[in-house]
Amino acid sequence: MPIKTKIRTVPHYPKQGIQFRDITTLLKDPIGFCATIDELAARYKDVKIDKIAGIESRGFILGAPLAYALGVGFVPIRKKGKLPAEVIGHDYDLEYGSDRIEIHTDAIDKGERVLLVDDLIATGGTAAAACTLIEKMGGKVIECCFIIDLPDIGGHAKLEKLGQKVFALCEFEGD
Repeated sequence: MPIKTKIRTVPHYPKQGIQFRDITTLLKDPIGFCATIDELAARYKDVKIDKIAGIESRGFILGAPLAYALGVGFVPIRKKGKLPAEVIGHDYDLEYGSDRIEIHTDAIDKGERVLLVDDLIATGGTAAAACTLIEKMGGKVIECCFIIDLPDIGGHAKLEKLGQKVFALCEFEGD
């Protein structure tokens, strides 16, 4: 069962001309969701991973069950002001402005090997910022893992230029 067939395309969302790749149809399908986590767990079962870091919010949905399947800890990376304890953050540029993501200061220990997880790689800005945060804490990003890659938008290439390994279960051409 190709996972790509379980992902819905929503035309013209969030704005005209954008083809939004919606994983909620994959998540609601028990066979598709299990197959997704199983496929990722199989990929990483023999890789030394200390923690999985998930980017808000779909990275939480995917990262937590993957962390459970691999027997490792899970760390949330959130938007500014959402975490309750002491945090460090990283500001990054967006197409029209800037944003900030944060992580708890005690989330990752120096030298820990971290798998970064999110649903989709588009421009790569948020993933690059998350990698920077993990490395600020002394962690080593072993790979950036996504369900969907939109290669025409350039995020995959951007992360690779930053020295990161990138993996996605499927690709969608175009926007």
